[in-house]
Amino acid sequence: MSRHFDVKRLLAATALGVAAGLFASTAQAEEFDLNALIEAAKKEPPINVYSSTGKIVKQAENFTKKYGVQATGTKANAAAQLEMVIREGQAKNVQGDVIQISDVPAGVAQLVPQGFVDSWLPPDLADKIPAQYQNPLTVSNEANVFAYNTQLNESCPVKNIWELTEAKWKGKLAMQDPLNKASYVDWFNQMATNADDKVAAAYKEYFGKDLVTDEEGATAAWVKALAANGPLLTDADEGAAQAVGAPDQKEQFIGLISSAKFRNNQDVGSKLGLCTGLKPFAGWMYPSLGFIAKGTDSPNASKLFIHYLMTEEGIAPQAADGKMSTNSDAKLPDDEPSGIGKALDQIFPYDSASAQGDWDARQDWQDLWRINYKK
Repeated sequence: MSRHFDVKRLLAATALGVAAGLFASTAQAEEFDLNALIEAAKKEPPINVYSSTGKIVKQAENFTKKYGVQATGTKANAAAQLEMVIREGQAKNVQGDVIQISDVPAGVAQLVPQGFVDSWLPPDLADKIPAQYQNPLTVSNEANVFAYNTQLNESCPVKNIWELTEAKWKGKLAMQDPLNKASYVDWFNQMATNADDKVAAAYKEYFGKDLVTDEEGATAAWVKALAANGPLLTDADEGAAQAVGAPDQKEQFIGLISSAKFRNNQDVGSKLGLCTGLKPFAGWMYPSLGFIAKGTDSPNASKLFIHYLMTEEGIAPQAADGKMSTNSDAKLPDDEPSGIGKALDQIFPYDSASAQGDWDARQDWQDLWRINYKK
């Protein structure tokens, strides 16, 4: 890892403070009238909504039925969304009016400073959304978790993330490739920035001695050791979920997957279980931001969709997959299959205050993984 991380983080914090100023919200000062917003939205052209989840298609259909305002949902991963929003903004030809993007560092570092998007907080929901999620607006938090096969084990067969660096688990952790999935390297940086002491404590708890390393810290040492232990890398969570929990699976794997994949237990009879009690964390959170494209021809319809997305009714299709609204009134359904709602205290939270630092450090973490990965 490069030795200029601390300087970069200091500069990143300063840059984020400047970026945050761009979000100076007037929401509290607005006199908000939902009915007036609905009427204004009905007079505008249809809107398009980009999101990384396919559930956005159903959400847009439900929105259209509820308000009589035409919306079309399009699933696109974060990288595709960035490319489309930037290209449309540069051409001044906005096609995507509302963006729900799960790449927070890219949103903070690229979309906001270049003036492609605005963040809007529904004024009537402001007292239900914690301050850290208001500016920019965080729509939801999703968890990536360690998972095991419940048919092969009564409980998670690992109790500490350092176990996954041992020979017994060589090639037996199934996960997406961090070189292709930015949220993984963002997670590495988040832990190094905000919880490196906990990773070091987990090492001591497992090995019975203090960690001695030439790396920047405990997180970097763990990432290096994990890469060297040859995880099974997949191009999507589905592949990792199948490797772990397929109903006919005889081989033992641990998975690092989205909590959304636990719906496979209901849909195809998978045997996925959440690794609760894992030290120091059973997984990590990553948020999705809600933006309105600058230059949209339908600003009121876009605001109305953001408002809808922030309600329990609007977020429901995503909540069924374990995505947690930042609106405190919007709860996970009781039958959400992963059980993530009961293990939130074990999930490492994402701190948007260090998002710029995550963006700046991505290449460093990818290089560390690339150099040390061995099959």
